[in-house]
Amino acid sequence: MPTRDYDDHHLGSARARGGRSARRFDDDEPRLLKRMRHAGTATAFDTNADTDRPDSGDRWSTWDQAVHGPAPHPDWLVTELAATDTELGVLKTGKEADVHLVRRGVPGTDRTCLLAAKRYRDPEHRLFHRDAGYLEGRRVRRSRENRAMEGRTAFGRQMIAGQWAAAEFAALSRLWEVGSEFGSIAVPYPVQLLGTELMLEFVGDPVEGLAAPRLAQLRPDPVPLRQLWDQLVDALVVLARAGLAHGDLSPYNLLVHDGRLVLIDLPQVVDVVANPSGREFLTRDVRVVATWFAARGLSGDLVDPGVLTERLLREAGMR
Repeated sequence: MPTRDYDDHHLGSARARGGRSARRFDDDEPRLLKRMRHAGTATAFDTNADTDRPDSGDRWSTWDQAVHGPAPHPDWLVTELAATDTELGVLKTGKEADVHLVRRGVPGTDRTCLLAAKRYRDPEHRLFHRDAGYLEGRRVRRSRENRAMEGRTAFGRQMIAGQWAAAEFAALSRLWEVGSEFGSIAVPYPVQLLGTELMLEFVGDPVEGLAAPRLAQLRPDPVPLRQLWDQLVDALVVLARAGLAHGDLSPYNLLVHDGRLVLIDLPQVVDVVANPSGREFLTRDVRVVATWFAARGLSGDLVDPGVLTERLLREAGMR
C-alpha cells in the first residue's frame, strides 16, 4: 500500500504533532527496564534454576518470565509453558551482541518454531560503538543510573545494554504493529525480552535453518532492484513519520526474504527530533543505502540522497 495512505492517527505523524509528541517511542523504556529489574525478585520459581530439567531440549522455555511482543501473537509462535528451547548454533557475531538460532517446541508434539536469540555481551566484553551519540535523547529518570551510564562503570554499561535491548524491543514492537496493518515496513516479530536477551522471529528457511541473505550479498536484476528500492523508501517514510531513523542503516542490516526487504538491527534507533544529532543520523542512513543502490545500476535521479533526505525530514516534521 502506498505510504500516503497511512493516516496520522495510526502513525503518530510528526507533522501533525508539530515536530514533537507528548510520548516518544522510548517512553516505554523505563517501564520495561523497571519490569525487568523487578522480575528476578518477583518470580518465586525459576524453572531453569530448578533441578527438574526437561527430558529433551537444553532448558525450559523462558516465555513465562519475559516481556512479550505485540498481541495477537502469530500462529506460528510456541507459547506453551511445557515448551523447551534447544540451541542450534550461532547465526551472527558482532561487537555488541551475538545472534543464536534456537528451536522452541513442545516435546512429543509437532509444535515447534525457530527463533533468533540476540544476546548482548556482558559488561567486560561489550564494545558499543559510538553509544554516546545514540543515547542522546533517551531518558532515564534516576540520577544514579545517569551518572553510572555517563561514567561507563560496570553498572552503567549494564544499564546501557538494557537500554539497547529495551529500545530495540520497543521499536520493533511499534514497527511490527504498523507493518501488520499497512504492510509497507517489515521487521522480525519481537517475541520476547528478558534481561539483555531479545528473542526474535527467525527470518529465513525454517526447514533448513538458513537465514535470509543480507542485501549486501545480492546482485539483483534491474526489476527486483527497483522493487527493493521502493520498499526501502516506503520503510524509511514510515520511520520518519514516527519520528525515527534507523541510526546505522546499511545493506548489511537489510535482509531479503521471498522478495521482501526486512529491517534488522535496531538497538540504536534514533529519535530524530529529541536527539541533537538526529538529522545527521538520518542523512547518513540515506546516503549509505542510496550509494549502494546507485552502484548496482539505479538511476542517480531516482536514488538522489539529497532529495530523499529532504522528503524524510518533512515527514518527520523537521521542515
